[in-house]
Amino acid sequence: MTAALWLLALLLMGSVVAYRRLERTPATTVLGATLLLASVGGLSWWLALPLWLLWLAVTVLLFADDWRREYVTAPVLDFYRRKLPPLSDTEREAMQAGSVWWERELFSGQPDWERLGGFADPPPSDDEQAFLDGPVERLCAQLDDWRITHVDADLPPQVWQTLREEGFFGLMIPTEFGGKGFSHRAHSAVVMKLASRSVTAAITVMVPNSLGPAELIRHYGTPAQKDHYLPRLASGQDIPCFALTGPQAGSDAGALPDAGVVCRGQHEGEEVLGVRLSFEKRYITLGPVATLIGLAFTLRDPDRLLGGAVERGITVLLLPADTPGVSRGERHLPLDVPFQNGPLHGKDVFAPLEWIIGGEAGIGRGWQMLVSCLSEGRGISLPALSTGVVKVAARHTGAYARVREQFGLPIGRFEGVQEALARIGGQCYQMDAARRLTLYALDEGERPAVVTAILKYHLTERGRRVVNDAMDVQAGSGVMLGPRNFLGRYYQVMPVAITVEGANILTRSLIIFGQGAVRAHPYVLDEMQAAQEEDPDLALKRFDPLLLAHGAYLLGNAARSFWLGLSRGRLAQVPGDGPLGRYQQRLSWMSAAFALAADITMLVVGGDLKRRERLSARLGDVLSELYLASAVLWRHAQQGQPQDDLPLLRWAMDDCLARMASAFDGLFANYPNRALGCLLRWLVFPTGRPSRGPDDALDKQVAELLLAPGETRDRLTGGIYLTRDAAEAIGRLELAIEQADLAGQAQRKLRGALKAGALSADQDVLAQAQDAGVLDAGEAAVLAQYQALVREIIAVDAFPADSFARSATA
Repeated sequence: MTAALWLLALLLMGSVVAYRRLERTPATTVLGATLLLASVGGLSWWLALPLWLLWLAVTVLLFADDWRREYVTAPVLDFYRRKLPPLSDTEREAMQAGSVWWERELFSGQPDWERLGGFADPPPSDDEQAFLDGPVERLCAQLDDWRITHVDADLPPQVWQTLREEGFFGLMIPTEFGGKGFSHRAHSAVVMKLASRSVTAAITVMVPNSLGPAELIRHYGTPAQKDHYLPRLASGQDIPCFALTGPQAGSDAGALPDAGVVCRGQHEGEEVLGVRLSFEKRYITLGPVATLIGLAFTLRDPDRLLGGAVERGITVLLLPADTPGVSRGERHLPLDVPFQNGPLHGKDVFAPLEWIIGGEAGIGRGWQMLVSCLSEGRGISLPALSTGVVKVAARHTGAYARVREQFGLPIGRFEGVQEALARIGGQCYQMDAARRLTLYALDEGERPAVVTAILKYHLTERGRRVVNDAMDVQAGSGVMLGPRNFLGRYYQVMPVAITVEGANILTRSLIIFGQGAVRAHPYVLDEMQAAQEEDPDLALKRFDPLLLAHGAYLLGNAARSFWLGLSRGRLAQVPGDGPLGRYQQRLSWMSAAFALAADITMLVVGGDLKRRERLSARLGDVLSELYLASAVLWRHAQQGQPQDDLPLLRWAMDDCLARMASAFDGLFANYPNRALGCLLRWLVFPTGRPSRGPDDALDKQVAELLLAPGETRDRLTGGIYLTRDAAEAIGRLELAIEQADLAGQAQRKLRGALKAGALSADQDVLAQAQDAGVLDAGEAAVLAQYQALVREIIAVDAFPADSFARSATA
């Protein structure tokens, strides 16, 4: 062999060793054997000698532990410590809160698809299904969202009574405290179904069942707090709210200006140790009607009455709303959606220490409590609400596009409308898959903070885009508000979902990759903890094996990125076959590419990554799309891989892959070192992008699934409130789409006869058609009923002019 071929063989073997992530002994043995073969096979000595020296240096580096720690690891550790970004206490607690789950597989560069396939998607329990079919169904039938919004500006008293009597406020509270003890899956199903009927009702139910403060009491409360408050919250005797956000501190909880001071004061006629504080909170959902406030504040102990430090950190207490000094402001009106929301104020309020969640043991643990429970709520409430909204759009806007005609053709048959319908259907499939997969994790006891941040951001954003597409399809019927309009309210409310529980811009820019890079990476968190070890010898001993493993991981992902990119993922060994297996291979490619890009970016940018928000956001986008795509594959497998759902699977996967490619493009184009960015692009995409996105033919296939009744449409939109009552807008759409094909056949006969001149358009056409034998009596009756439904469907509301009068204000 020529020297060039031997060098190529050595390079190839080195990449195979890295790709397979061999341990140091087999790795050096394989490379040494290959080099020996090259040396005796004709490789000239002036090439062989430096290669042997390189092999020897690598071998010494790997096996001479004491020498490596002193001359390699120690300098690297010093450099690493200098590059570590400073972490605030709240950042450190956020990174330590919750757990790490499937996102670690995605960060590994080599996801275990068999593990994903082992995650179950169980149906609701008998009690949960009975609640969905009974109280939830009856409540939905009661709700009149137009009246709630434009007449009462609140849920009617009978609805509030139903919520209390049927236990809607205690879905997650254990049965021993009078609650339902439902799973997270059931909680999500309830919120999703209510959201498909009234967002005001959905929000009213979801807040007591997520952040709180029932969840905080359940997880962190003292036995006395649980015994006292949980039964009252489950029955609705107490209505809770949680007060965190203030005018001066929104997403920056570390800047809470609301401070409490440990002191002695009077409570129920006795002097006790407690907290005196003043506070100002706003945007507090259920604040105007709450009887129990979960209040976050910063606690100080200047007189050291508790002993120890003066600054005691963020703390949460349970504050009855009738406590002296507590007052409510007037209501907020979030984009004309009248769920109860408003400011809360406190002036010189005294609260005994026993009101702190967890008692004295809970002092300073507030941020940990909040992050842990918030990650849970982010994975349930807002994703359920957004998915419910999108399922409504998919089902009912699809029906509208089938029955609404222009130029003698259903508008859903126009390619421009099909493009929008495909986005609606495909993103609905992605969202519901991600919702279900995350609920599995939560029900298994996981608290994946990174995954739930992904879910909150991407499902609310996709929800907003879907509603925009649905508005484009429905045009005037979506714009004209009134009882007939089932869509316009969602257009108003989606920005609220975007804003709450962490504004989406900050969630994308700071949280998803910012936390994921530390929590989900196989080595970074351990390296950080080793670097922070005060004992220098122990730090070096802990850091050294991590450095070796991290180096092998980096080289392995570089090799995997290149070879998987070159084969477009086909070299990846996956358990699936057919379309499922092929997509698993492409995601394995993207996982390796992401792990490589993340490592190189953290190495190049270091502690400045927090300030390079757009780089962090793009890496977060890749991680997010990997998670959503994993959920899509999981959902398709869990449902038995139905053949009719393949267009939805393909659309959802091609869209996720195209979004990943776009995020990578933005990352490499804006890399701090442009040459390195070009090199990474070449390693990741040696044969081009993994997907250009769904094509026109696939768009048409997905759109067609929304234009006719069928099992795929039912699976896609399952879990929302449905009615066939012709007095309601959604009922008329359900009846019309069921009759559309049969009525369409009669309509075509009628149009043919009119075009041929056999019928006169100036007279009763249907009567003429029966007399002329063009239609029989049954066809004429179906067509007449269908036409009446369509006239009602395309009609919009109109109001007396004087109903728009506004009272004069000074």
